[in-house]
Amino acid sequence: MVNETNGHRPVVHVVLQAIGGVGKSYVAAIVAQYYRTRQCSVRCFDTDPGNATLAQYRALGAEHIGDLIQGGVINPKRFDPLIEKLLNGDGVSVVDTGASTFLPFWNYMLENEVLPLLQNEGRQVNVHCVVAGGQAMKDTLNGLDRLAQTTGDKSIIVWLNEFFGEVREGSRPFEQFKLAQDLALKLIGSVLIRKRNPDTFEDDVQHMLRGRLTFEEAIASEDFSLVSKQRLQIVRRELFEQLDGLDI
Repeated sequence: MVNETNGHRPVVHVVLQAIGGVGKSYVAAIVAQYYRTRQCSVRCFDTDPGNATLAQYRALGAEHIGDLIQGGVINPKRFDPLIEKLLNGDGVSVVDTGASTFLPFWNYMLENEVLPLLQNEGRQVNVHCVVAGGQAMKDTLNGLDRLAQTTGDKSIIVWLNEFFGEVREGSRPFEQFKLAQDLALKLIGSVLIRKRNPDTFEDDVQHMLRGRLTFEEAIASEDFSLVSKQRLQIVRRELFEQLDGLDI
């Protein structure tokens, strides 16, 4: 099956992590923007019931499915239509999930064998998992480990978010972690959101994120100086080049 996604079959990207506040929505927005700049058809879905960050990016036009969870369990009347959209749409689909929806969302996917269903219908499924530095590193690594136990080979992209600190064990980078080596067959690769100067690069990125702006919008906005726009272009280029290297 061939479509407008650079000549490849349709792709579904799901961003998952049981820990909140580690940058899931930022990752989902980056993935959506990456494909949009490559002239792909992109559809976005936000399933976070309490903090629908991705849906606040007007330029991305994400559909908010805020009542996906009812009483702590999946509402099939909302979940099943979402899967139908993923099965029937062309191009790229990006699904952002909230920390509170992680377990019921993923368990429902597994119980109903949604991943093989999508794959059998010609959809490539990539799972994005954020590993954060600092105090959240251990918990986000545990979340990655749990997720990987239920996915197939070459299905996970790890995002190393160093906003709160480097993702390292002593002097060892993530690639040398025992967990990374144990999960090598499951991983497509990793993308580094690296720690930068907080007074320049990080301040500009945070300004962009607070405004729920895409890189393109921020770079075109009069609210950013020319130097700030240059820094945002550097950040975008670095992230997109890493995604290019994953061949997704």
